[in-house]
Amino acid sequence: MTTNEIRLFVIAAELLNISAAGRQLGLAPAVASARLAKLEKRLGADLFHRTTRQVSLSLEGKEFLPYAREILAQEEAALAALGHGSSEVKGTLRFAASSSFVQLYITPILPTFLERYPGINLELKLSDTRFDIIDGGFDLALRNYAAKDSSLIGRKIADDTRILCASPDYLNTHGIPREPRDLSSHQLIAFTSASPRLLTSETGADPCTFPPPDISPRVICDDGTSTRLAAKSGVGICMSSIWNIHKELTEGSLVRVLPDYKVKDGSAIWLAYPKSNVLTAKVRVFIDFLMEQIGSPPIWERE
Repeated sequence: MTTNEIRLFVIAAELLNISAAGRQLGLAPAVASARLAKLEKRLGADLFHRTTRQVSLSLEGKEFLPYAREILAQEEAALAALGHGSSEVKGTLRFAASSSFVQLYITPILPTFLERYPGINLELKLSDTRFDIIDGGFDLALRNYAAKDSSLIGRKIADDTRILCASPDYLNTHGIPREPRDLSSHQLIAFTSASPRLLTSETGADPCTFPPPDISPRVICDDGTSTRLAAKSGVGICMSSIWNIHKELTEGSLVRVLPDYKVKDGSAIWLAYPKSNVLTAKVRVFIDFLMEQIGSPPIWERE
């Protein structure tokens, strides 16, 4: 089993096209197929399901893929340590993140990063719902919730403080809640599949949950940007991370509701990667760039 065979497998797994993977490595389709068949024979497992119309990863292929990527990363790191690697940081970086966070803070600075590192290509997987970093084969991911996965390590960008908010127009029409039980008479916007979150009061008042257990949200969203826009347009009261609504709070198009209450669950925004992965140059420079541009202190806390 050679790293060339493994590299061919990784590219074929990403493209789901053996011929196209072979072309990237200067191999004829028949040669690429033969080399993958040879790799499968050595491993004693079929890595792909092949039909006349399509190619898909087998269960064994999905399980082998993160290890194959790590083998290539180890080779790259070893060559660099010996001075044989290219001085130019290059490669495709697979980055998974909250779409709302990327739209607000990362997309605007991508031109600077790509100009600084012309050898790096980015493959972005953007979703506000949870995803598995390891199974997805990502080099790096931004996670904005409490990190409980012991197989991950990373760097913290900032605490992720969540508060309740609504538009002034909505509150003028429906009234301002003075205590948690007042939420029962309001329209609530909740995040898809999110369990009720515990809110604690800075004044020592009794904690509450959002949404309250006896109230059905009027609107449910699976996207932080849509939640923010719905609240801003007067749909109702929502819970949101401060980073998501910082601009609206500053300009006054959203205001805090029950301002003495906020979620305190240890949630934070992390740049995380699997423990088993070598921190390659492309990942390291992207982490450093994001920390420089949006962290320490986070950009939404800067004056």
